[in-house]
Amino acid sequence: MDSETTLLWLRRDLRLHDNPALVAAASADRLLPVYVVDPSRYDAAAFGGPDSFVFEKTGGHRTAFRCAAVGDLRERLRAQESDLVVRTGEPSAVLPELAASVDADAVHVHTKPTPEEQASERRVADGLGDVPLVRHWGHTLYHPDDLPEEIDEIADTYTPFREHVESAATVRDPYPTPDLPTRPAVDPGSVPSPADLGIEELPTDDRAALDFEGGETTALERLEAYLWETDSLREYKETRNGLLGRDFSSKFSPWLNEGCLSPRRVSAAVDRYEKRRVANDSTYWLRFELIWRDFFQFQFAKHGAQFFAPGGIRERDIDWTDDTTAFERWKRGETGIPFVDAAMRELNRTGYISNRARQNAASFLANDLRIDWRKGAAYFETQLVDYDPASNYGNWAYIAGVGNDSRNRSFDVLGQAKRYDSEAAYVSHWLPELDALPPAAAHEPWQLTPADQAEYGVELGVDYPRPVVDLGGGSG
Repeated sequence: MDSETTLLWLRRDLRLHDNPALVAAASADRLLPVYVVDPSRYDAAAFGGPDSFVFEKTGGHRTAFRCAAVGDLRERLRAQESDLVVRTGEPSAVLPELAASVDADAVHVHTKPTPEEQASERRVADGLGDVPLVRHWGHTLYHPDDLPEEIDEIADTYTPFREHVESAATVRDPYPTPDLPTRPAVDPGSVPSPADLGIEELPTDDRAALDFEGGETTALERLEAYLWETDSLREYKETRNGLLGRDFSSKFSPWLNEGCLSPRRVSAAVDRYEKRRVANDSTYWLRFELIWRDFFQFQFAKHGAQFFAPGGIRERDIDWTDDTTAFERWKRGETGIPFVDAAMRELNRTGYISNRARQNAASFLANDLRIDWRKGAAYFETQLVDYDPASNYGNWAYIAGVGNDSRNRSFDVLGQAKRYDSEAAYVSHWLPELDALPPAAAHEPWQLTPADQAEYGVELGVDYPRPVVDLGGGSG
């Protein structure tokens, strides 16, 4: 029998553990793992139509994380006596050329549900000609073949979806890392730096909750630390709405979304934790959040490009405003609303903000300023270290009232600030110009009289901006 050679096209699945595409590809006699750096992913992009706007696809935070993740995967493959071939170019040109050079019998890849990712797969499949592109699904907790219904029949609201999969579906066991076959003799190429991709390397900020370093190695270290070393999972449900600190939440999302960590590996670790330490509402709630992540993946598989329309999957006719000045102030964290500004400044400096903070920042843009929610989602796409297209745009549509919920999702941002940051610790952490103010004033500096401003050394309009919109004095 002739020997078989396969290519493994790695994208956002930068790991050896629980990697179905790797397991399938490794059954061949020779395996060539390949990562293609697509320059278009680091260029400007635009939403189409008469209200089009341009944004940067991948900013410095995620680029640095991704470059580190690619480098880590190369080292892990080399430890298995294999290697990672890195090339720069359009995947539909690079992969057929590599496949031809090693006489590949098949190319294996993890498929993804969003239109842009699907289009890339189709171009590669067309370019490969007679060499099959074998697609695998490996980035969700539940496999689509194990769902209780077909993807186009799943509920468009989360609770029925969650209840159905919890009662009628099973999470598969993670795949072990396979023994790797011989690698064809191909020049491995170089792992690029952000500068090589034309992306500015951003300075680190010592106020960041966690140093997010890309790679499977750090992903597994974080999983071990959060569950076993700090025992933080025990109180996750009580602490998950926190704003400051390393362990109020798992912070697995950057590694999950770049594919350095498998959700099934997380679930299996939670199983062990429940057997050895405790099973409670908090251990359940971490899986609850993983199911939320699944929900948006399957929603994009169901609805596709409709998610990116101004009215979303609900096709709502909303007259979004086009206030460029207000949008720029929101991006810079200069809206004059401290809770929102703290979130945006943390995002800009670190690439990460808590779920509570990002929901409030999103709601303020979409529901208080009434600016097209897609502009905010696109800005998050640029800045987030944990960006995933389905989670990001799905959550933004949800908050803006055009996605997977019929209820009004508008947040009382001022009430949220007082509830979740009662001592204004988060606000003063990211807005040091307000750290002399008592908590009530730090959340509502526009209420300061001229005498108050003189007493605390904060001049509105000079040291801190006046609010871009009147929020009143909400309390809920």
